[in-house]
Amino acid sequence: MGKPSRSWGTWLRLWDEQQEAYDPRREERFGVMLDAVRAAVGPRFVALDAGCGPGSLSARLLARFPRAKCVAVDRDPVTLRIGREALKRFADRLVWVDADLTLPGWVDRLPRRRYDAVVSTTALHWLDARALARFYRDVHTLLRPGGIFLDGDHFRAGPKDPLLSDMAGKIGTRRRRSRSRGAWEEWWRAVSREPALRNEMEEHRRREAGHPRHRDPPSWDDHVRSLRRAGFPYVTTLWQVLENRVLCAQRSSRARR
Repeated sequence: MGKPSRSWGTWLRLWDEQQEAYDPRREERFGVMLDAVRAAVGPRFVALDAGCGPGSLSARLLARFPRAKCVAVDRDPVTLRIGREALKRFADRLVWVDADLTLPGWVDRLPRRRYDAVVSTTALHWLDARALARFYRDVHTLLRPGGIFLDGDHFRAGPKDPLLSDMAGKIGTRRRRSRSRGAWEEWWRAVSREPALRNEMEEHRRREAGHPRHRDPPSWDDHVRSLRRAGFPYVTTLWQVLENRVLCAQRSSRARR
């Protein structure tokens, strides 16, 4: 395994810093999501963090809710290793799963089949329309009645909201680019030189080479439509700054049925 040249906690902190360069309101958005989980399911729950990266959201969730548990899922061996090493303090409250959300059957790798909450940040824009629709059907199946789904991300405005699309392009995109210039690439260049992650980087490159990329992420309208088709009657925006939003959907409870 080997000892890293920088501590695992440092790699996680540097990840958070480059993410915050892209989204300075990241912590505010995290806070809204955690408030929503508490309001929907209380302080004791089991959550699924979909597309978890090195576990930034999982760590905040478990730190705030000492009686909660979380299953963190991602397909990248580098970020999974960093998260496992840096967040050992959560012991058996945090379980890591290597699975690709874009592929059918990813839920078969999960240690349990029911969750009170499914959360995600800056991950689902990598899914194309077909994979997104399938993912939301899976989420609906995984959630308990009354369970909540939350996604914090930049959602491209659809044709129904041309003004938002125009303003986001003129204001938000320029600001994000100026703040995040090279931060993502710099982090990956640095971590690629980490001897303790040599095996994980080799596997990362192998997976990336065989992973399809789509040019246009699903729009806000695409997300809402896919969620409703998956069976979610309640879909809304909890928080928004231009195209930066917290999407919220809730599965029907037995009482409502």
